[in-house]
Amino acid sequence: MTGTDFAEWLRGRSDELLRALVAARPELVTPVPAHIDGLAARASSPSAIGRALDRLDRFTLAVLETLALRPGPADRETLLSLLRRAVPADHDDETLGSALDAALGVLTTRALVYGAADALLPAPGVAEALEPPASLGPPAAEVFRHHPPERLDVLLRDIDPAYEDGRADGERPARERLAALLADPATVARLVGEVSPQAQTALNELVWGPASGRLPNARREVDAANAQSPIEQLLARGLLGATGEETVALPREVALVLRDGRVHRDLSPGPPALEGSVRDQDLADRTAAGQAFTFVRMVEELCEVWSVDPPGVLRTGGLAIRDLRRTAQLLDLPEWAAGLVVEVAHAAGLVAAGEGEWLPTGGYDGWRIKATEDRWAVLADAWAAMERAPGLIGERDDRDRPMNALHPDLRRPGAAQTRARTLAVLEAAPPGLAPTPESVLARLAWEQPRRRPALRDRLVRFALREAEHIGVTGLGVPSSHGRAVARGDGTTADLLGPLLPEAVDHVLLQADLTAVAPGPLTTDLGRRLALMADVESKGGATVYRFSEQSVRRALDAGHSADDLLTVLERHSATPVPQPLRYLVTDVARRHGRIRVGTASAYIRCDDPALLDEVLADKRAHLLRLRRLAPTVLASKTSRAALVDSLRAMGYAPVAESLEGDVVVARADARRTEGQPAARVTANTAPDPEVVAAAVRAMRAGDSRRRPVEAPEGQVPRSPATATISALQDAIRQGTRVWIGYLDSQGHATSRILEPARMEGGYLTAYDETRATVHRFALHRITGIAEIGR
Repeated sequence: MTGTDFAEWLRGRSDELLRALVAARPELVTPVPAHIDGLAARASSPSAIGRALDRLDRFTLAVLETLALRPGPADRETLLSLLRRAVPADHDDETLGSALDAALGVLTTRALVYGAADALLPAPGVAEALEPPASLGPPAAEVFRHHPPERLDVLLRDIDPAYEDGRADGERPARERLAALLADPATVARLVGEVSPQAQTALNELVWGPASGRLPNARREVDAANAQSPIEQLLARGLLGATGEETVALPREVALVLRDGRVHRDLSPGPPALEGSVRDQDLADRTAAGQAFTFVRMVEELCEVWSVDPPGVLRTGGLAIRDLRRTAQLLDLPEWAAGLVVEVAHAAGLVAAGEGEWLPTGGYDGWRIKATEDRWAVLADAWAAMERAPGLIGERDDRDRPMNALHPDLRRPGAAQTRARTLAVLEAAPPGLAPTPESVLARLAWEQPRRRPALRDRLVRFALREAEHIGVTGLGVPSSHGRAVARGDGTTADLLGPLLPEAVDHVLLQADLTAVAPGPLTTDLGRRLALMADVESKGGATVYRFSEQSVRRALDAGHSADDLLTVLERHSATPVPQPLRYLVTDVARRHGRIRVGTASAYIRCDDPALLDEVLADKRAHLLRLRRLAPTVLASKTSRAALVDSLRAMGYAPVAESLEGDVVVARADARRTEGQPAARVTANTAPDPEVVAAAVRAMRAGDSRRRPVEAPEGQVPRSPATATISALQDAIRQGTRVWIGYLDSQGHATSRILEPARMEGGYLTAYDETRATVHRFALHRITGIAEIGR
């Protein structure tokens, strides 16, 4: 059968099966082919076949390889008998037959196999894309292609005593005769029996792959009588062939004979079972919930710190190593975990680069007021979707440069897909099972055998470590809310919410200027307390410490002493201790007595004696102060430097504007722009309505029918609301409509459409007047009218 036969086979498929093909291989309709012949040509292209093969599991791929190695068409029973030889005896025929039927269903649906049920063939281009199939070497004709005729004559004389040099008219060429002899089991058995045990051992090492090796001076000619080494014995009998000056290969025909009729060595019709420890699922859920809560708190703390003291953006992009280390110390995390927090916050659109600094985005303000479970769902989805590999932070690239957090070099095209596949494996684990990394890797190797194992295995190990830290797993067991992340069904927050500790709205104030939070604080109280106190220790209960600097920080943010004391009295389970009350009132009494403005900078104070004290201080010498008036000092330093210097001297100045107003420093004032990442799943399928429209377009082009003419007369005109309503009805009912449409020049035209979907101000529809799928701007549709089907 030929490519034309393949196109005819596709043409004979039902619309339902063509839609299934397009859904499984969406790249075939990007853009939509003009007809079925175009679909067949695109489905046979090497790139399209390669992508389709990458999606096959090991057993389905083995079925395809077995079919491709046969010289002609095969039926189900033939394939079943060939596969039975490679499947362990503990799999019965019924199980194997069901697996074969499922595999053939996948292969025919995806147009990798075609033909009648009793004459199945690989689709055009599949055999070439599979090279080499089943770890086999090249065919004998390929192995001996560059051997000169006289060398082939020597080989044939050593293999077949009846062979005569050259060939008579009508006889096959020497290369074809050699290939035929090597495909004969009796001949191969005789030749193997003639070589030494050492040569047989070397041959057996190549049978199941890899089927090639290196050998110095591989092309040196030697006959069977003079062969000394084991490799020379094999070369002299054609059991090996020199494919280069230093390379040899085992001919495919020889390998198939030595495999005793098996194409694959050990084949399982189902994936390997996940192995690991069994733990209590409820305990795992609670543990994962605790980790999820902690991760949310870490992201919030990161954004709050960067709001006040943002790190710089490197010239090449990314976060400096010293800034990551400082962030890790502030969050009390290992550097890899701090890098994960930073990367997930960036992927969720909470942190972005702005004006040379890494700053929280406007989206952070909306995120932080959500419930904890909703905030975690945003972070978990962003982690699952991001095309970056945080586990590579700190490693060195090809040019021996360190890879920093947030650097563009951390992007890996397969990171999101590998993470999604890993989550899918975890979601499939039995309740309470903590799968070992090795069993997860074995499952993924079975599901995607053509993926590069080295990079995939590293990304999988990264994903498993990150899943535990984020709270997708607990004690290695996939949690209920973690499984929801894998499914992407929107139930993550609902499952996590009941497992989280309830937020408390009170603290325990103590006489040693500390406050103990007996549990997670409400968002509002947590932000207020973080502004007026510093975290001293974390754990089951968080300890905050009040100091002169922390209280002044709250005053700088625009709060008064009465505001701070009112908050403490309202949210304290104990009376406000006298030392804390004295601290707040004392700092507030001294706060703002000195005003710093712009001269380059000036100091203004209503108390001349206090300015006398400042001038007399030896530490003020570098400020180069001079008195302009009894209550005003001028300096050549900047306002910010002057404020910092006076604070270092023990004063409590505040900055003021040119109008004399106090400049309030707010911790959350600095923001930049950023967008959250879109959700990515393991299998991103196109919209069913678009698939249906694409199939209709190919059918229309295939039939080569003339474009449908719109009805004569004026183009339809109707109110916008009526037009939208009629289009929605047509989409639901699958009916055709007649619309008026303004082109880019403003000219009104008529179109006959089969609407598929409507979103984002556009209508996607099959345009029968032009036999193509097109997007129409809704604001350009002048009206709509019904027509007969």
